[in-house]
Amino acid sequence: MSDGTEIESQEKETAPTKKKYEFIEDLPGVGPATSQKLRDLGYHTVESLAMATARELEPVGVGEKRAFSIIEAARSSIAISFVRADELLKMRQNVLRLTTGSTALDNILDGGLETQTITEFYGEYGSGKSQICHQLCVNVQLPPERGGLNGAALYVDTENTFRLERIAQMAKHMGLEPEQVVKNIIYAEAYTSDHQMFLLENADEVIKANNVKLIIVDSLTAHFRSEYIGREMLAPRQQRLNKHMHKLIGLARAFNTVAVVTNQVMAKPDVFFGNAVHPIGGHIVGHTSHTRLYLRRASRGPVRIARLVSSPYLPEGEEIFKVTGNGIEDVSEEEKASKRRGR
Repeated sequence: MSDGTEIESQEKETAPTKKKYEFIEDLPGVGPATSQKLRDLGYHTVESLAMATARELEPVGVGEKRAFSIIEAARSSIAISFVRADELLKMRQNVLRLTTGSTALDNILDGGLETQTITEFYGEYGSGKSQICHQLCVNVQLPPERGGLNGAALYVDTENTFRLERIAQMAKHMGLEPEQVVKNIIYAEAYTSDHQMFLLENADEVIKANNVKLIIVDSLTAHFRSEYIGREMLAPRQQRLNKHMHKLIGLARAFNTVAVVTNQVMAKPDVFFGNAVHPIGGHIVGHTSHTRLYLRRASRGPVRIARLVSSPYLPEGEEIFKVTGNGIEDVSEEEKASKRRGR
């Protein structure tokens, strides 16, 4: 009769080794053929594989048990496990913040945009969504003492709104060399919703190789809104949006980056009281975005109003900022006083 030594030995062999894996080929159970299939599926790094589910690995043909084993090994490599709340508090110290360029806007965000989360800016055309995205592409390259993250930006453009001329203007105002700033922005234009999803699903290697600390999707819903028309298409649209956003949050957590999406809005004519403008995407986008800000014009001119609508721990708040030739800036006290007198 076995004394349990053999069983214990087998368990040790099948359990994932608690060690650091640099490449997906190093993971137990991943050979050259499997690693190539994983790359074809969009998993180029251990970090991205750690955020996968067994069902997502079905096309690789490894079987559910083996898929669980591979994912578990990847997760153990980057220390995803149960932790005590005091340990979680220490881990939260790894969360970084990126300045928007406006002190007032940073204040309602408790210091800036958080890494490892999705921040959503929504509003009507001309409310400043893409302007903030451009500014963040410059700010992320600043050193931490100036509110930056010393990193690069990954920009997925779905509405052809990205302009290098605007980046150059903002970079000069920040005292940076425009030629160097644009080298640290990795850009891709998405032509369809499928293409948009494909770009993000294959972004992990680019993020790791270029020290990307900011991922932008501008805008998140434009293609989905135009391609999935009619009530009968609502369910498949929401399912794909859900998958897309979970891929984004997986990348943000794996690589400790800031994730930003912009969103279009729609009017609800049946709303007689309160704000009749609502973001596209429904509850799927609402629940997956950790921080949501509603942008709108204050009046004619450069002043914009930002309202913090939703946050896991911050109270709702409202601040004003302005969009100028220099970029995103604070409104001066004189301008505030003049605006009050104008009312």
